[in-house]
Amino acid sequence: MGNGQWFPAEWAGRVREFVRGEITPVVPRRAATVLLTREGPGGGPQVFLLRRRLSMGFAAGAYAYPGGGVDPRDAAAGALAWAGPGREQWARRLGVPPADAQAIVCAAVRETFEETGVLLAGPDATTVAADTTGAGWEADRAALAARELSLAALLARRSLLLRSDLLTARARWITPEFEPRRYDTWFFSAALPPGQRTRNASTEADRTVWMTPAEALAGYERGEMIMMPPTVATLRQLATGAEPGPLDPVLVRVRTTAERIVLSWPGHEEFERTVER
Repeated sequence: MGNGQWFPAEWAGRVREFVRGEITPVVPRRAATVLLTREGPGGGPQVFLLRRRLSMGFAAGAYAYPGGGVDPRDAAAGALAWAGPGREQWARRLGVPPADAQAIVCAAVRETFEETGVLLAGPDATTVAADTTGAGWEADRAALAARELSLAALLARRSLLLRSDLLTARARWITPEFEPRRYDTWFFSAALPPGQRTRNASTEADRTVWMTPAEALAGYERGEMIMMPPTVATLRQLATGAEPGPLDPVLVRVRTTAERIVLSWPGHEEFERTVER
């Protein structure tokens, strides 16, 4: 039995079309995702994973982290209360202009709250919201998810600051050029704030779990947990305690031989796959 590397059946045909020049790559949408972590019962770290519903058009059935696309309002300058590293510092780390860096960081915080109920914000630069449950919070979360409320407006209403210092940027992966849905995704990690707790608030997931990175990787190796390459790669970072390096974007390379098409992810040889021509 093979591992659980996500490799949908339709990829083979699309890869052949791409090699023949029949696919024009779509521009990837910017996105952000967050590896929420906490200390487990045994003292080691656990990470929060959700399983995408089989009905989803992208990565159906795969285990992933909470996250999603950048909302244009995430980049609104001047309207957002902010604590921690500033936009310019994040711009240098993420490799984008300051307004784009703000949008990506905001998307990470917003999507985490929308999908898990966890809010990386507090009344000042050293504290976090202690409890984000209850009818009022749920109404705000639902309005945020429906795009009826912006993150800046939510924080202003509750006199909170976005805590950018709670986020650590870990990786950047771009969806392959032959995919019809493409994302340029920044991966962050953040510790679960004291007093807050996760739940499955996402319409896109049918299961959520807390487990150690080693447990998740073991499930992947047994083929019991389907995962995309960036999920596996970031789990390996957590499992080994590796510090995040430069955020060079990882994009699949496609090369051909007389009989095969080879897909490889630079720096991540374990994910190499072949398709017959």
